[in-house]
Amino acid sequence: MAEIKASDLFVKALENEGVEYIFGVPGEENLDFLDSLRTSTIKLILTRHEQGAGFMAATYGRLTGKPGVCLATLGPGATNFVTPAAYAQLGAMPMVMITGQKPIKKSKQGRFQIVDIVGMMEPITKFAHQIVNANTIPAVIREAFRLAEEERPGAVHLELPEDIAAERADSDRLFAVRRPRRPDCGVVALEEAATMIRAAKHPLLLVGAGANRKTVIEALSGFIEKTGIPFFNTQMGKGAIGGHDRLYMGTAALSDGDYLHCAIARADLIINAGHDVVEKPPFLMEPGGTQVIHVNFNTAAVDEVYFPQLELIGDVASTFVRLTDMLDPVPGHDFDYFMRVGALVREHMAEGADDPRFPPVPQRLVADVRKVMPDDGIIALDNGMYKIWFARNYRCTQPNTVLLDNALATMGAGLPSAMMASMLNPGRRVMAICGDGGFMMNSQEMETAVRLKLDLVVLVLCDNSYGMIRWKQAVGEFPDWGLEFGNPDFVTYAQSYGAKGCRVERTEDFAPLLERCFAEGGVHLVEAPVDYSENKRVLIDELSEKICLI
Repeated sequence: MAEIKASDLFVKALENEGVEYIFGVPGEENLDFLDSLRTSTIKLILTRHEQGAGFMAATYGRLTGKPGVCLATLGPGATNFVTPAAYAQLGAMPMVMITGQKPIKKSKQGRFQIVDIVGMMEPITKFAHQIVNANTIPAVIREAFRLAEEERPGAVHLELPEDIAAERADSDRLFAVRRPRRPDCGVVALEEAATMIRAAKHPLLLVGAGANRKTVIEALSGFIEKTGIPFFNTQMGKGAIGGHDRLYMGTAALSDGDYLHCAIARADLIINAGHDVVEKPPFLMEPGGTQVIHVNFNTAAVDEVYFPQLELIGDVASTFVRLTDMLDPVPGHDFDYFMRVGALVREHMAEGADDPRFPPVPQRLVADVRKVMPDDGIIALDNGMYKIWFARNYRCTQPNTVLLDNALATMGAGLPSAMMASMLNPGRRVMAICGDGGFMMNSQEMETAVRLKLDLVVLVLCDNSYGMIRWKQAVGEFPDWGLEFGNPDFVTYAQSYGAKGCRVERTEDFAPLLERCFAEGGVHLVEAPVDYSENKRVLIDELSEKICLI
């Protein structure tokens, strides 16, 4: 057991966890750690802001199921991790944040830049811990990664003070990385669920955020294929299941007034796969009303409008595999109404797909993006009005090809998320879709994308305002006031970073322009104006009335 420098031990423990990348902006309090990283197998991805690093790390966790790792210094560097921490925590993305700190045993700088980062992180992480003894590093890191991955996944934070990083540990012994099998649901509960499904006349499957896991996707698809039960998804459940067009009813994208709500109300049994409290369920339970089977890794949170009659607790993939084995298509099931709703939704999704107006309406933008993206292409959405249009109208055919956030729903995450998707999936088409407001919050990461030589198209939809809030103003009958701004010349802005920039001048040129950008490769920014006059149709429209009257 050799003596070892603490920062070297820290990096070896990260290697032991299989860490490939660390995203971040180091500071002087990280210098020992940085020097240890210099000779490591781990690649340092230097970003232009800690938010960009955090969003990339969270998206790594989302796409791989393994914690992404990000690095910042003390004080302002660490406080810039607050939004990514909440993003990962609410979105159930495994992530480990490492921050520096001034020496804790002896310091000559008083309170300069010192903030209680551990105390700040505790409410928005699963685990926040300051390392005060080099010998504890292997155990603390193993615990941090275990907690980050464990259902429900999320963010953890480790603080490595400058003097602790420089001291010596007594041993270089590391802990074996074991990922235990999750417990299976009990057979009695499974048999009761199968009985409820056979007895129902109009069952529906809801795919929520907690079912959007790599291990669950195949099991859900097998369940749908064998039982023929129609399904729909929440925004965060979008992309968990691809294909099965005939049985897919669409995305319940809104909390109230969504065109699927009338259809959902006709179900007499809802199989709720992966309900997550971060998303309001697109139905409200009432005593004596629709029955609900809760299928998840954890028990249902207590809620006055969500009290499932049966809970199947355990590994969700295993639960659906075993439940599928117990079931066959049920002759008494009547899906005629749901099939008609699904057909109406598909017709509605096609409306406006060839609208020639300029600036383009959202329906045309979504349709043209869908045309140029192959089945395995990935779109990463920032947050704005367009997110609802894409959540509803963009059809997935393969899992994890639509990355959106309806948990923290923060602006500024779209570009870093797309960058991470491009890094992990070379050779696949990847597009960041941002509003002009959200894009400017982390647009400096364009330099990082160029430096990393990514193949990436960044679509910036311009309405020169915070459009979703303007929509809310209109819905609430407030005056249209206070939310407009100016923009830089985005084409020149992209070129200043070494990227390619172009502007949509005619609606009919939009799809061919995207095709040319992807064919050429590299980082491209496409500036497109958008006509949001159609936003009123996102709420109550003629489709909602049709579905409710069927």
